[in-house]
Amino acid sequence: MATDYWASSHHRRWIVDRHTLNNARAEDLEYATHEQLALLGVFFATVISKLGKRLGLRQRAIATSVVFFRRFYLKNSYCDTDPFLVLTACCYLASKAEETPVHLKTAIVEARSLFTGEDYNLKQFPSDNSKLAEMEFYLLDDLECDLTVYHPYRTLLAMCGKDNPPVPEDDAEAGELGKPQHDGPRYWGTGIGKLDLEEGAIQMAWFVVNDTYRSDLCLLYPPHLIAVASIFFALTLHPSSRSAVDSSLAFSSSHPPSNAGGRASHGQPKRSTVVRTGDELILFLAGLNVSMPLIASIIHEIIAMYSLWNRMSEGRADWAPQSSMQRKGKSNTSPIKQDDLVTPVALTQFVLEMRERKERDVAHPPSAKPTAINKVLERTQAAG
Repeated sequence: MATDYWASSHHRRWIVDRHTLNNARAEDLEYATHEQLALLGVFFATVISKLGKRLGLRQRAIATSVVFFRRFYLKNSYCDTDPFLVLTACCYLASKAEETPVHLKTAIVEARSLFTGEDYNLKQFPSDNSKLAEMEFYLLDDLECDLTVYHPYRTLLAMCGKDNPPVPEDDAEAGELGKPQHDGPRYWGTGIGKLDLEEGAIQMAWFVVNDTYRSDLCLLYPPHLIAVASIFFALTLHPSSRSAVDSSLAFSSSHPPSNAGGRASHGQPKRSTVVRTGDELILFLAGLNVSMPLIASIIHEIIAMYSLWNRMSEGRADWAPQSSMQRKGKSNTSPIKQDDLVTPVALTQFVLEMRERKERDVAHPPSAKPTAINKVLERTQAAG
């Protein structure tokens, strides 16, 4: 793996702007709304996670699978493809890219078992290994063979000075803290200070990073910015860390600033390179070489993602607030509607309906052209 993110294909070719992303959704927007497509993005990331766990993939490979899936749909649309076959190919390819390969037949068997079951009720899924192998070649072509993916985990752990992730081994980031000969520039800061966060806060930041793959953040922002945003999120959600920051802010508002917790010229605490207190946490994060308005934008997008995810009937984040329908225990299996609780079966059927509508439009195009021809004939007859 290239150790310099800024020279990688990830940065040069696969970080896009919002306009490019909207253009990529243009065809699907003829059959769905922006909100419905965002819900499908959450849904398919959850499906990839479930399939990846069935295949025994570790978190990095699952995250890479989601990135491959989102990159593929920068050039394709849901209504023109089979997203379930595509995401299976993404998991299969990511397992090889992350050097934890699974057998082609295993991928087909597990995917077919998952998708045709009652959770998704997909009536048909290929049982022929050649279908998945063919899809892998199409996927590689659209990915332009760019299989190196950078994730926020390395920056997160580097900022916290952790050699091992504080999460169960099944969810660990395999080899994420390896020490390459050249680690590239510290593009998020000097790397001098380390955050001394509680294990619970680091774990929460880690899970927030995992959750960001249910949105398009991996296409829009560099991974180190997502890592910094996840730390801000954890400091807000983790009770004791939140208390330390709140106490520091309350003290600062009632006392004039002093040099006791001052910063060196490079933006880190003067007296220690280990950041513990609430005041030092604020100074450390404020001194990072990142755009804070951009971090705020990422945080808002994460909150919006949790709001969408909260509408799904399975796999919601524990800290996402429940809607009134969920508190009452209601459910809805109808096509996706505003503020309704949606199920995996309803989302699966919605995708199939999009494809069917597109096929009908291709087979029976709108009447715009015949009408135009009729007008030409009328003008010809009137002139003649």
